[in-house]
Amino acid sequence: MALLTILFCIILLVVLVSWAKVNPFLSFLIVSITAGLLLGIPMDKITASVQKGLGDTLGTITIIIILGAMTGKLVATSGAAQKIAEVLVNLFGVKYIQWALVVVGFIVGIPLFYNTGFVLMVPLIFSVVYKYKLPAVYIGLPMLAALSVTHGFLPPHPSPTALVGMFHANMGTTLVYGLILAVPAIILAGPVFASTLKKIPSTPLETFRAEELPADKLPGAFISFLTALLPVILLMASAFYLDIDHSTGTLHRLIAFLGDAPIVMLISIIFATYSLGIRQGISMKQLAVLYGDAIKDIASILLIIGGSGIFKEVLVASGANNDITGLLHSLNLQPLVLGWLLAAIIRISLGSATVAGLTAAGIVSTMVLHDHTINPNLMVLAIGAGSLAFSHVNDGGFWMFKEYFNLSIKDTIKSWSVMESIVSVVGIVGVLIINLVIS
Repeated sequence: MALLTILFCIILLVVLVSWAKVNPFLSFLIVSITAGLLLGIPMDKITASVQKGLGDTLGTITIIIILGAMTGKLVATSGAAQKIAEVLVNLFGVKYIQWALVVVGFIVGIPLFYNTGFVLMVPLIFSVVYKYKLPAVYIGLPMLAALSVTHGFLPPHPSPTALVGMFHANMGTTLVYGLILAVPAIILAGPVFASTLKKIPSTPLETFRAEELPADKLPGAFISFLTALLPVILLMASAFYLDIDHSTGTLHRLIAFLGDAPIVMLISIIFATYSLGIRQGISMKQLAVLYGDAIKDIASILLIIGGSGIFKEVLVASGANNDITGLLHSLNLQPLVLGWLLAAIIRISLGSATVAGLTAAGIVSTMVLHDHTINPNLMVLAIGAGSLAFSHVNDGGFWMFKEYFNLSIKDTIKSWSVMESIVSVVGIVGVLIINLVIS
């Protein structure tokens, strides 16, 4: 009975978000309270579960996501993203300009959230298309594949960051594994797949041509790259050091403190405030407005993440999660494949990668936390890969790509939807390979 109730609640969530167009946070709240009542949680305990789920989930990730949003916003508005693109396009040359855009998408995709990165990078794609008279989809899709991969696989993006907290995974280790997966996923879904799309007709709208900052207003190349990549550098460096040094001395404790994700993001935003802000002549008053806008941009995503935490806590409080864990074990599916499959099904149903990843994580979290043979870092990436599967008409990203590139629905499915599916499949295959190597 409990399993049927959970299935009903998931269907209700899908209907509320995709058909009724209810705000995802409100949908999670309605579904969670409904689940609590149907699963027999005393009415005076349901509110406590809601509060605990919201607090526990947001308490572990809010600092990381907000500071990441601030850093990304500054990288974009200061001209650092434009400078990175300019340097790489000059370095790769016209012949390999597609690969230059892939690298740009990957680098700026690390600090920038997907929608922001899409809107900021698409004009760059179109300026290249117009300048060199190249096929728009062939040139643009690889960069967008890189943005998608960073969104689904790499902290400090919301979904992987939240999953790290839910599974008690290690942020640095997850990032290292995510980077290993990102390379083949981007290459196969980007330049390799895009080479089959040269004949797709696309006439990007003139409206979306880039409005570039003048060269004398751009920050330097070194400082642009360093600021954009600093969170990754610090997280990876601390993870490698702590894997080598297992002492309990002062230096070990200091590196562990400085390598903790919230501290890394705080260091990064302080550095960015100087390197891309004050040093570039942007006043603290202007930076305060910019950072405030960044918080507004990410507020809805934080609420969705909090809503998923409420749903998870209701399942835990009712004991239904134990029934789900038992059923999942009885299916005899490899746990990482199961996590990927759940996220993929929910993604295809709902359209939102973030909601898909977090809902799937809530369902399998008990299994991960109690079965120590499951690598939590790889489960983060398996679910992240599943959450990117087959974006179609119920996903905002699908329509952004269609409208910006001025495509038919058929050609959008042939290009965008297939690209996202390749990323998803390559991701889970890579996760399984890493699992074999390290187990």
